[in-house]
Amino acid sequence: MLDKIIYGVDTSKEITPLMVRKAIVQCFTEAHGSEISSHTESEPEVIDDKVKREAIELLVVKSFNESGGDFENPTKDSIIRAVTYLKEFSKNFREPEVIEKHASEIKSLINKIK
Repeated sequence: MLDKIIYGVDTSKEITPLMVRKAIVQCFTEAHGSEISSHTESEPEVIDDKVKREAIELLVVKSFNESGGDFENPTKDSIIRAVTYLKEFSKNFREPEVIEKHASEIKSLINKIK
């Protein structure tokens, strides 16, 4: 049987809340990173991947803060609340089927947290 990797997390190993939090950042980077840009009216500017990832991480931090969790010390419950927040946020950018697919992948990681 092949081990499945979900957003950088090996599902055959023990999964921690920090690993799932990192996977959420990876998921959002893949899903929304191309939409983050900065430009002026006269000249578009390409933002590098590091800046995009930092912007996504700030969004994930906000999801924890807004849902009463701690980004630095996530728990299973705070991750569930943050994912709920992020699903709501994503409705502005993605079709429901895409949102549910990503949320389902993250949920499979959450369910493996001991």
